[in-house]
Amino acid sequence: MGKLLVEDKTIVTPGEELAEGMDFLPAEGTFRDKDKIISSGLGLVNINGRVIKTIPVAGRYAPKKGDVIIAKVTNILMSGWILDIDSAYSAVLSVKEAKDFIRRDADLTKYYNIGDYIVTDVVMVTSQRLVDASMKGPGMRKLIGGRIIKVNTHKVPRIIGKKGSMVSMIKNATGCNILVGQNGLVWINGSPENEIIVVKTIKKIEQEAHIGGLTDRIKTFLEKETNKKINIEKVE
Repeated sequence: MGKLLVEDKTIVTPGEELAEGMDFLPAEGTFRDKDKIISSGLGLVNINGRVIKTIPVAGRYAPKKGDVIIAKVTNILMSGWILDIDSAYSAVLSVKEAKDFIRRDADLTKYYNIGDYIVTDVVMVTSQRLVDASMKGPGMRKLIGGRIIKVNTHKVPRIIGKKGSMVSMIKNATGCNILVGQNGLVWINGSPENEIIVVKTIKKIEQEAHIGGLTDRIKTFLEKETNKKINIEKVE
C-alpha cells in the first residue's frame, strides 16, 4: 500500500521523499528510487490522482515556441535586432519580422532602439537554443512609458489567473494597463500611485501563489489599497 509523505502544494527541496510504495507515479521534477518517489529540485508539489510532480519555484526562463514575451533591445544588426529575453539565451528579431515594412536602407534605430522594450512572439527555438522572435501577430508592439518589473516565470499563470481573471481584477481596480510576458517581465502603465499598487499586488501574488484562497486575499488587498469595492464575480 502506497503512502504519501507530503501534502499537495507543499514546497519541497531536492532529494526530499514525496511518497513510498509503487502505487504512485513520478512525473516532472521527480524520480523513483526503489520504492520511493524523490524530488529532483526545489518546487511546489502537485498531486493529481496517483501522479506526483513538482512545479519549479525558481530558475530562468526557458523559451518555447508560441510564448508572448516582453524583450529589451540590446544590439542592432544590419538585418535586425538582438533581444534580451531574460533567459540564458538571446533572441533575434529580423527586419522581415518587424511590425512594419522596413526598407533595406532604413535606419533601424527609428523603429526599435537600444533600451526599448517590445512585446514579441517566440516563433522558433532550435536545438542549439537559438531563438527567433516576431512582431507580426496582434498586440505585438513597442512599449511606451510605464515601468517594467520582473517576477518568477513559474508564477506567471497565477498572476494572469484563469482566463485572465486575476490580471483583469488588478486592471479594473487600478485603471492601469498591464502586460504579463511568459518570460516573467511585466509592463505596468498608469498613474504613479496606481502603478505602485499594481507592483505591490503582483509581488503579493508571487509570494503567496502556493497558498489556497489567493483570489479572495488579493481582492481584499486591492479593496484596501484602492478604497474601491470589487465584485469578484465579474472577473472569474
